[in-house]
Amino acid sequence: MKWRIASVAFLLGSLSTGLTWLSVQPVLIQLLDVVRRLAPAASPEAETLAKVRALLPLALGLDLVALTVLAYVVLDFTVGRPLRRTEAVVEQFGRLELDAQLVPTEGGPLLTRMQSALRRMAEALRAEQGLTRSQMASLREANARLARVQTELVASERLAMVGRLAAGVAHEVGNPLSGILGYLSLARGKATTPELKDYLDRTEFEVQRIDRIIRGLLDLGRPTTPALEPVEVGAVVETCVRLVRASPELAHVTVTVELEPGVVARADAGPLSQIVINLLLNAAQAMEGKGQVRVSVLTVEGEVQVQVHDAGPGIPSDIMPRLFEPFFTTKGRDGTGLGLAVSQRLAQVIGGRLTAENPPTGGARFTVHLPST
Repeated sequence: MKWRIASVAFLLGSLSTGLTWLSVQPVLIQLLDVVRRLAPAASPEAETLAKVRALLPLALGLDLVALTVLAYVVLDFTVGRPLRRTEAVVEQFGRLELDAQLVPTEGGPLLTRMQSALRRMAEALRAEQGLTRSQMASLREANARLARVQTELVASERLAMVGRLAAGVAHEVGNPLSGILGYLSLARGKATTPELKDYLDRTEFEVQRIDRIIRGLLDLGRPTTPALEPVEVGAVVETCVRLVRASPELAHVTVTVELEPGVVARADAGPLSQIVINLLLNAAQAMEGKGQVRVSVLTVEGEVQVQVHDAGPGIPSDIMPRLFEPFFTTKGRDGTGLGLAVSQRLAQVIGGRLTAENPPTGGARFTVHLPST
């Protein structure tokens, strides 16, 4: 840019110097001829005239330099500097740094119009960029919602399939199991050796485990049309806490109840009680029978929440996605993997949902979300 301005300035200086010389040359030559005729050949005037004629090229050169410098300064101030600033702003626009305040407001009419156009373009691009960001945020949120809905649909379909399976085999398997347990009880009474008694105890334990699985399958296969009515959630929670406090799993567990008065949800007290009891037992098992559990009932953004917060180690990140899958358990042979799956199914049956998280305060927190009346 500067070399172009310097070239244009030199051209203008040369043009101005040439025009000046062409304008002054006839008069100057006539004046020098008159002085040369009047002055003697060896007089001081003749010597001065010779010096003046020798200095004419130097004067023209100085005039050319002065005009070139002046033209450069004027062109750089009026054209070069605004163009460089405008070029820098265009490069910033190329990097999507859309700040209309960076656009200069100097230069001639043409540059002023260009700068105004750039300023309007920056404002339009900034508005379009903001709209694009909001649309991207909306798309990400919608995608997250779709992923959650898809996960819930897959889980619901899986539970429904297990429920249909339970409805078909529960009676066929349940009756023989009852007979096996009865015969095992008789056999234990007639056991003659400790080894035989140990074998019978192990067999009974495994059969009872199968029985628990069948009962869990039956819970998954229950009808999905309960009688929903206004339920005082605090009373249901207090009843559940009184029931589980007598359980051996909670013998060394402190249960704290925090109730928001007058909380009423549209639900079914039976399935809700089963969910709360299951969550309390799971919390006690997560803490290995020692610790504190806080049960809270509150209203958040128009919905009723029942929160069961334990002081255990929390839920590992690799287990969280599979937490509500049927038959998935971390308890080994002591668990069936149906407790949380049944609880989630029951929550959906009564028009709510069950979620799990690791709060910043530690432990794990399960929340039953219910519609308020």
